[in-house]
Amino acid sequence: MKGRNHKRIMLAGIKSGSGKTLLTCGLLSAMVKRGLEPVSYKCGPDYIDPMFHRKILNIPAKNLDTFFSGERLTRQLLLDGRKTEEYVVIEGVMGLYDGMGGVQEKGSSYDLARVTNTPIVLVVDAHGMGRSLLALLAGFLSYDREKLIQGVILNRMTGIFYESIRGLIEEELSIPVLGYFPKRQELSFESRHLGLKMPQEIQDLKEKACLAGEQMEESVDLDRLLEIAQGAKELVAEEEEVKSREGEIISVGVAQDEAFCFYYEDNLALLKRQGIKLIPFSPIRDQRLPAGISGMVLGGGYPELWARELSANVSMRREIKEAVEAGMPSVAECGGFLYLHRRMSDVEGQMYPMVGVISGDCHYRGRLVRFGYVELEEHQSIFLPEGTKIKGHEFHYYDSERNGNHCVAKKPVGKRSWECVQEGQSHWWGFPHLYYPSNPGFVDHFVQEVRSYDRRKKEGGT
Repeated sequence: MKGRNHKRIMLAGIKSGSGKTLLTCGLLSAMVKRGLEPVSYKCGPDYIDPMFHRKILNIPAKNLDTFFSGERLTRQLLLDGRKTEEYVVIEGVMGLYDGMGGVQEKGSSYDLARVTNTPIVLVVDAHGMGRSLLALLAGFLSYDREKLIQGVILNRMTGIFYESIRGLIEEELSIPVLGYFPKRQELSFESRHLGLKMPQEIQDLKEKACLAGEQMEESVDLDRLLEIAQGAKELVAEEEEVKSREGEIISVGVAQDEAFCFYYEDNLALLKRQGIKLIPFSPIRDQRLPAGISGMVLGGGYPELWARELSANVSMRREIKEAVEAGMPSVAECGGFLYLHRRMSDVEGQMYPMVGVISGDCHYRGRLVRFGYVELEEHQSIFLPEGTKIKGHEFHYYDSERNGNHCVAKKPVGKRSWECVQEGQSHWWGFPHLYYPSNPGFVDHFVQEVRSYDRRKKEGGT
């Protein structure tokens, strides 16, 4: 067991839409401009916010989730690869105390801050509020049994009113108010049904982040915020040596473009540690699969927004279908699962031919079909060791005529469960987004199948 002093801070909100992503991007941009070395994490299962961080830092941003990885592994994942000179910035999820099912603390921003002993700066959307802010903050502070909230930033507030309210908050609640961020419509990030629009869809994202950083330098006491990060207590983790698999490097194709872009960095890292070389390809633009691959991963994303282009790329659809039918191991999650169907509708209901290895169609329902954390267990052990489960989450507005029935998904809160996933010895296709470190046996099996396929291919057996 080893303790380390790492500078770290969490920007958490009172609710979704408080401005966490904008202020996090502004903070990261300001830190880069100061010549600091920030790295970033997103609390919870969200894929899109880490893409915003990555766009600003030009390095991958990771997810931390106490439901996915528990306390010990979460601490280890935070420390993994970190240097003491770096500043760790964690963006919270939803409201500070909103966890599993909306009623439990586990999986919440606060739970992550508690597990990692990370100081919290609370971002409060103060638009339309006056003295009621004190009552709101008093409630949040009363729930903070670990005394992790170290400061407050008031979002969407004028400078004039800030000068009036700041003193009252600090005097009555004894919490530092680090500054404010004015309402600036030109810096807002647009949303769609799955959350914020993708970073590449937002014009001049880096410029917006730079302007947000300049605004924070002007109206937020960043020196004080950095002092709070520097004062984070020692983080103790029970570190385990992660052994990399020795042997020949095998290539696996990973769909990566505007339609397929939802991947957890820790999932990809587990594959790499097993001797897998990940080869990106675009089902939108590439005419053929990468040469020499022995497996495929089709992640989630927004295939419905690119249905016409995906359908028009007939040669890629044919290549994938032939590869799967020839026994190439494959994993397809959510968007990738949709792509494997016979046909998929766009959000207007227009149907488009897809890969066709799944005989049914999938349709846009105009509402959330499944949402939230799940634990999956196979009816017959194939990808998962006997008697074990893997954790993940679902968030989709589509449904399929062929959801599969090889696994049962259970909500961790309540009694809801349902049949899902199409799987065989060498494939796993379904709506759930999986978090591989919650059951590394999943990766062990997939890699074993990839290596077996690679051997057969070289021996001329496939």
